[in-house]
Amino acid sequence: MTGSLPELGPLFDRLITIAAGETLPRFRMGTAITDKGGAKGLAYDPVTEADQEAERMLRIAIEAAYPGHGILGEEHDEKPGTEDWRWVIDPVDGTRAFVCGVPFWTTLIGFEDDATPVGGIISQPFLDEHWLRLPGEATLYRKGTSLIPARVSGQTDLGDATIMVTDLRTGEYFTEDEARAVTALTKACRLCRTGLDSYGFGLVASGHMDIVVEAALNWHDIAAVIPVIEGAGGIACSWDGAPITQDFVRGRVILAASQELADAAVAQLRDVPLP
Repeated sequence: MTGSLPELGPLFDRLITIAAGETLPRFRMGTAITDKGGAKGLAYDPVTEADQEAERMLRIAIEAAYPGHGILGEEHDEKPGTEDWRWVIDPVDGTRAFVCGVPFWTTLIGFEDDATPVGGIISQPFLDEHWLRLPGEATLYRKGTSLIPARVSGQTDLGDATIMVTDLRTGEYFTEDEARAVTALTKACRLCRTGLDSYGFGLVASGHMDIVVEAALNWHDIAAVIPVIEGAGGIACSWDGAPITQDFVRGRVILAASQELADAAVAQLRDVPLP
């Protein structure tokens, strides 16, 4: 760590306002779409002007405030820092939801200290819902002018749990083996919801859902989420139960309301073969 942590609260507020200024005017407005997946022979992976412009403006604001901080984003090259702090940004996480007019996309902004995520925000500006974790503090949930602590449900029984998976179809996020194992896990839960994208992460932090299982995530998809979930009392781990780090295998992630729930998921997923 280089020196003392900077004051981040006002900057987080400014950043989500900047991002919303680029995303909301383009949401449900028929913005142009480019398929990044098709160019790489992968599943449909859309990107819009909202993604690109929001990230560009976020980078400008971060560099103006803290020129020595690194910046890693989805749409532009990494900017190495001269200090141990780095911002990890995904201006529209859930672009598929964005282009469908579904308000389950979010802006994810994470803050790392020496490669460890210590702060982050999950922001859904259309619904005006935001989950913020500042370093060393508990996660807060804000809607409008209301600001309250965010707490996971604490559910420990898989059979009573509500699980969220973005898309169970083979070839989208999961391999055939992964889809089979995750489908079995969802059947062990009381209720399964799909298609909530990164908005579902916030619902876990607020105790409305109990567990999320995903794969094929990138670091910019999860760096902001880890501290938010942990600051709400939850567990964030890989399918093998290990902590999630930037080199996590296959982007496999479990977000759970309790250690017991995470352990139950790990027991069913740890041996799923890699592609």
